[in-house]
Amino acid sequence: MTETDIATQAADTVGVNEATVIAIIGIILAGILVRFLTMAFAPSLLKKIIRSKNLQDKTVKNSDKALGSAVGALVSYLLAIQLVNAVEEGSTTYVMPDILITIMPNIFQFIIALALVIWAFRLVNVIQDVVLILDSDGVADSSDKTLISALESVMRFVIVFIGSVFIADAIGLNLTSLIAGLGISGLALALAAKDTISNFFGAVTVLLDRPFKVGDWVVVGPSQGEVIEINLRTTLIRTGIDTVITIPNANLVSTPVENYGKRRWRRWQSMLHFDLNSNPDNVEAFRDDVLKSIMANAATMNEDSSWCRVSDISATSIDVSLNLYWDVQGGADERQEKEKFLLEVMQLAKNHELRFYDNRIRQQM
Repeated sequence: MTETDIATQAADTVGVNEATVIAIIGIILAGILVRFLTMAFAPSLLKKIIRSKNLQDKTVKNSDKALGSAVGALVSYLLAIQLVNAVEEGSTTYVMPDILITIMPNIFQFIIALALVIWAFRLVNVIQDVVLILDSDGVADSSDKTLISALESVMRFVIVFIGSVFIADAIGLNLTSLIAGLGISGLALALAAKDTISNFFGAVTVLLDRPFKVGDWVVVGPSQGEVIEINLRTTLIRTGIDTVITIPNANLVSTPVENYGKRRWRRWQSMLHFDLNSNPDNVEAFRDDVLKSIMANAATMNEDSSWCRVSDISATSIDVSLNLYWDVQGGADERQEKEKFLLEVMQLAKNHELRFYDNRIRQQM
């Protein structure tokens, strides 16, 4: 008896003939060949579609093997379906037992689902690069980091859920009973965690709409302060007395938020009190120089609405009022520019031999 006869007899014993064995081997080899072809050509194709270098590194280098396995298993699955259909239609060329007819397509389906889950998980990191590309400054601040974390968590959940459904179907689980059980359990969980879910979607709304960002001074209902952190459940605000208020994100959706950080300009008014015996000509020259300083200052705006005028003469002092608008991004910048301006005003007063009114001197007299 030759080796071919022995192999044929063994195949017939397990319920398959030689042609079926050759077909199965061919299906497997075809899947392997397609896998390597996908791994070879997918990087060049993705590089033509994706322009970002960071996205290319993550989508090409970290996912080509998993993607190749999924495509290769898909080709083998389609060929296996053709083989199974041929057997079920009464083909005399191929012979397969019922158990092999059932499990062979499921094996390839399982590989497809598992490879796609792995591929999708590796692509979750791409969210960070996409958010930074869409961001105007290209720098990940605390709001961007929270948005990235939220999107990655949602994406992982979706991948696991969909992947689990496909894997369960591949291994022959009853999806109807499974989905019904998940629906009842999900309803109970949603009712128990409705506040957490509301806060989560509130965070998503805040991060997508961006009514404020970390560092903005906001007023939320009776609370006001600087936003120091935006989390998935709560937003933290540091008040003017250095306490921290924790606001559930669900409240931010239904409560009006006043954001001082989005002001186009910051109005500032002040009053200067000079000694009553000051020279009027010096006061006038000082007034003109201060106004020129305001106009020349790169940190101010609305020049037409800015002024420096003698507003009153009292029994004790000559009052000069100031009105200007700061074109700065935050409170720290405003304080810095205000300090520079006030020091310049002091120097101008000294240059024009003007003395600020001192109530203590008047009392001693």
